[in-house]
Amino acid sequence: IMSEVYFVTGISTDVGKTIVSSVLVEALKADYWKPVQAGDLDFSDTDKVKSLVTNNISVFHPNTYALNTPMSPHASAEIDNIEIDLNKFQLPKTKNKLVIEGAGGLLVPLNDKSTILDIIPKKSKVVLVVKHYLGSINHTLMSIQILRQNNLEPLIIYNGNIHTSSEEIIEKMTSVKVLGRVDFTESLSKEFVFSQSKCLLF
Repeated sequence: IMSEVYFVTGISTDVGKTIVSSVLVEALKADYWKPVQAGDLDFSDTDKVKSLVTNNISVFHPNTYALNTPMSPHASAEIDNIEIDLNKFQLPKTKNKLVIEGAGGLLVPLNDKSTILDIIPKKSKVVLVVKHYLGSINHTLMSIQILRQNNLEPLIIYNGNIHTSSEEIIEKMTSVKVLGRVDFTESLSKEFVFSQSKCLLF
């Protein structure tokens, strides 16, 4: 029986999905799985999360695809001379909760036909990582709309400093549930991740 699955995606790239995934893994003592890693294979997102989590329950499952170039997965796979096949994505077998980290945002291409959206398990809780920048409200509202059109109900975790007017309009326009915030930090550490993991509201 699958336990709870949390799928972490972002409103764009570089919004802090890996940091937020670490905090979620720590908060839930969940397993972690990054189906597609593109680039940074010597210190992958799985390695990063593992290095930031203190509990000894979480299991870190191997990538389905570990691609060499830090590009969109479809392009990175092409360079490696492979095509990403959706049938290869099998949920790791675990009785524990599972945090899955996507690549980039929802419509990042995996091949000529499919995007990250297509590998989100149907019953998952989708955690949308929102970081504030000029244009982020639009990216947030579009992401929420796409998820809801696909019968997935998003939860938001803000990453970084508070931006009251942006957060108020997002919440007014969507009534989305907010799990909390991961504060901005210059020094990412196990201690920081542990402290942040206590602040999420499930």
